[in-house]
Amino acid sequence: MRLKLKQVFTSYVGTKELTGNNDGEIVESFLASVGLPKGYAWCAAFVKHCLDKVNVKTKITAWAPSAVPRNLCVWMQGKVIKRLPKCGDVFGVYYANLKRIGHVGFIREWKADSPYAATTEGNTNSQNSREGNGVYERIRLKRQIHLVTDWID
Repeated sequence: MRLKLKQVFTSYVGTKELTGNNDGEIVESFLASVGLPKGYAWCAAFVKHCLDKVNVKTKITAWAPSAVPRNLCVWMQGKVIKRLPKCGDVFGVYYANLKRIGHVGFIREWKADSPYAATTEGNTNSQNSREGNGVYERIRLKRQIHLVTDWID
């Protein structure tokens, strides 16, 4: 299941918004998975869409915190809760100005001995924005990741 999920989320790498306004055919299909039209932030919609493609039932909405519920948490703020993160887990980034998780994406690779995690994220860009223009593969410092959840097991 995790391999199939990875194939799904990585297949969208390079997808870009049509005009930079949370639009375009594929971006709008992500938004449709959470019941929204074009024009809305879509990182959580990307996560939901990909999980839907591999028949994982979720209650993810367009609100980023819905993709990382505490009851599914496996790792938080540098501490193992249940296990180390692995490919296909969903991570959340906390924004102090929002006082909540403000961006989510998929873990692509997590090495225990590295300070970095490889991720695949929607609605980001190469400048690390949470309001980006596409689906990108990123390398994040683990300390940027607030928590990681497991929708698969």
